[in-house]
Order: sequence, then C-alpha cells, then structure tokens
Amino acid sequence: MIAMDCHKRYSLAHVQTPEGQCLCEQRIEHHRGNIRGFLEQFAPGSPVAVETVGNWYWIVDEIEGAHPMPRLVHARKAKLMLGSINKSDKLDVRGLNTLQRAGTLPTVWIPPAVIRDQRELPRTRMVLGVSRTRRKTRLHSVLDKYGLQDQFEDISDIFGKKGRQVLQKALSQLPPQTAYTAGLLLEQLDQVEQMIAKLEQQMAAVFKPTPAMVLLASLPGVGLILSAVIGLEIGDIRRFKWADRLASYAGTVPRVHASGGKTRYGRTRPDVNHYLKWAYAEAANSVALNRSRFPHRHVSQLYTRLRARRGHAQAVGAVARHLAEATYWVLSKKEVYQERGPKQVLSKGR
Repeated sequence: MIAMDCHKRYSLAHVQTPEGQCLCEQRIEHHRGNIRGFLEQFAPGSPVAVETVGNWYWIVDEIEGAHPMPRLVHARKAKLMLGSINKSDKLDVRGLNTLQRAGTLPTVWIPPAVIRDQRELPRTRMVLGVSRTRRKTRLHSVLDKYGLQDQFEDISDIFGKKGRQVLQKALSQLPPQTAYTAGLLLEQLDQVEQMIAKLEQQMAAVFKPTPAMVLLASLPGVGLILSAVIGLEIGDIRRFKWADRLASYAGTVPRVHASGGKTRYGRTRPDVNHYLKWAYAEAANSVALNRSRFPHRHVSQLYTRLRARRGHAQAVGAVARHLAEATYWVLSKKEVYQERGPKQVLSKGR
C-alpha cells in the first residue's frame, strides 16, 4: 500500500507491506510523468492514498495512468482520526498508511475526468456571479454616500435598461474622482456580464437536458444552471445512504451541541461542498423572491412561516435544506418533485 503527502512542488511517497513493513520512502518532484514513473514499479491495483489538496486532479490522473487505485482522502477527518500532536510530512504520510492498514481510511468520491472538466463551467459562472454582485454593491454604496438613491425610487433594477439611463445622469453628479472610479466599476460590470453570457451559452451547448437534469429542474427555484451545478457536484446519488447525508454534504445542516438537556444549533460545518451550498442557497433565495407568485407551494409557506419567527437568513437555510433532501428522493426514485403534506418526513424516508 502507498500513501502520498502532496504539496505544491513535491510529494512524499511512503510504501509499505500490508503487515506494516516500510519498503521505501521517497520525495517526488512535481513534474508531469514523475509520479506515474514512480508508481509503475508497483503492482496494478495497489491502493494509493492522496489527500484532497488543491492540485489533486493531475495527481490522480498520474496514478490512474500507472494503473494503481487512487483513494482520495478526507484530509480533515484523517487528521482527527490520527490525533497526532506533532506534524511533519513523514508523520502525515505514515499516518495515512496506518489508516489504510487498519481499514479506517476516510475516503471521498473521485469524479470521472469528464465531470471534473465540465464542473469548471458552472464553478466559474459562480465566481463571476460573485464578482458581479460585488461591483453592483459597490455602486449602490457610492450612490448612498452622495444621497442619489432617491432618483431611482420608481426603478426596481438600476442596472436594467431604464435604470442605466438614470444611472448615467446620477454618475455625472458625483465628484470627479468618484465619478471616474464609478465609471470603471460600471465598465467592469459590463465585462463580467458579457463573460457570464458567454459561459451560459457554453453551458447550454454542453449540458444537454439529461433525465437527471429534468428531474432536478422540477425542484422549486432550480433552472438550467442550478440543475447542472447540482447534478455535477452530486454525481452518483447512491453515494448517499439517506437524504440527511446529502443535506449535510451540501452544507445545509447546522452543527448541533446538545448537553444537559439543552440543545444549541450553530453554523454549518466548513468541510462541505461549497458549490452545492451556493446552489441550494440561490434556489432558496429564488423561492423567497417568488413566494407571492406561488403561495400554495410548501417551500413558500415554509419560508414565510420561519421568516416571521426567525428572520430571512434562517428561513432561507431551512428552504435550502428541504431542497437538498428533496434532491435525494427526486434522484433516487427518478420522480419529479411533488408538493408534500405537513406530516411527511423526508430525511429518513418514512
């Protein structure tokens, strides 16, 4: 069995027998072909443990090219299981092999190369969407500073066709340097909008409607882009035993601290799929915006009920969790989303 502690410029490989005898320990410089060449001397199908570091894509490709079996390790869980006070490359790589030998190595799913490639489209679209929001927020802030927001009272979107005309007049009323920087932000916003449009065209060409995407698009607040994101990030739904496992993986379940008869709910865990978390948050916010158009929907009623008691953020979080759990049943049963009654339970399938 083989374990690799991977860094940006090199990896440390540790090879040992199933009985724990060390066969070799070698530093491998990161050049294409080096890892593959090192692994080719070992028997095909040998397990190779690799932590989920930022550059694992090409490392897994090298492992697969040499014909051993890559095992992608959940880095945080592995460190907790080892419980080591000291840390070094040698201790880390030997610890991974210790977990492999004991049969307790915490592994995660390795998506196929095609899915890894296609994921870049919606993930980049997400990054550009965040960039667009930041520029819009900055421009709103500039208008607030100089009391110009009252000029947009009858305009719902100041960056729409009608709003742009008023926006240009408002920018001309700003001090010279502020007007200059606001103009640059507006130019950047237009560039980002163009890149988003191009990405969405590419996504429409690449992601032809599949049975899974059709099922996912039946979820409230989910369209083409979000169905592609959710489908690519989940992969095979059989990876998850229950709906609540998928909801936890998607970052929609808060942490629980229960002791002495008291229960406190905290923030979601950091080691979740942040792309899925974003997708469900976007869908939940869409539900919140359109709840008056679809008041009969369970998600609209769920949001309205919780918002009155706990506020917008927790209401959106509850809707996101419902959508994540509903995704499990939609994909598992291969049925479109159906409105549920108040006594139905999603998380345990009863």
